[in-house]
Amino acid sequence: MHLLLQLSKWIDVLGDRFGRLANVAILLSCAISATNALARYGFNLSSNALLEVQWYLFGAAVMLGASYTLQKNEHVRVDLVYGHVSPRVQRWIDIFGIVFFLLPACLLFAWLSWTTLFLPSWRVMEQSGNAGGLARYPIKFLVPAGLLLLALQGVSELIKRIAALKGIAQLDSKYERPVQ
Repeated sequence: MHLLLQLSKWIDVLGDRFGRLANVAILLSCAISATNALARYGFNLSSNALLEVQWYLFGAAVMLGASYTLQKNEHVRVDLVYGHVSPRVQRWIDIFGIVFFLLPACLLFAWLSWTTLFLPSWRVMEQSGNAGGLARYPIKFLVPAGLLLLALQGVSELIKRIAALKGIAQLDSKYERPVQ
């Protein structure tokens, strides 16, 4: 179990780094959005490439930030029962959700997005249909990559919940991470 906890820690570091990258992508997306608005309405200038970069950065933030959000336990959950049960029952609910919903959905959608979204785009080196637009295949790669990162983080969360149930690790209540 200690080896699995080390794996969990490594996955958390990876997720944290991609989360920081997602934060930078949001900041850049906002800066480019403001620049686009200023150029368009202040100087009557427009750039399809800058509009697409803004869209790509926002997409990257969503796909790369999902695993970080799960790691920080900041994801949206429907809290009809969860908040009214003991931490032990919450961990069992988490395990059930990860095993039967999160991991199967992430792996299925990663595989489908790889085979039907990214690969066809990459094979033809798909470009935007807009004048001055960008290549489309790089952003399409982020869909399966982000889903795989989310699945990896799901594995990390599963390891932490099982370790907590076995009494091997005590989880901090906000982030559900092993307390050092």
